[in-house]
Amino acid sequence: MTSNGRESSAEQRPKVLYTGGERPFDPEDLVMASGREPTPASLEWARNLIEEDGAAAIERYLP
Repeated sequence: MTSNGRESSAEQRPKVLYTGGERPFDPEDLVMASGREPTPASLEWARNLIEEDGAAAIERYLP
């Protein structure tokens, strides 16, 4: 029994889990993953970080 009192989970879990850098991401994804608000300044920060670090930029914030 689950914590919601049902026999099975209400949500379906993905069969394959991905880490941050395995899929395409954009500056807004990086800003949101870092806990910032998507402002012009934070989007510029994200663009620069992606340019410098590539996929490693988002892997800091995602598993």
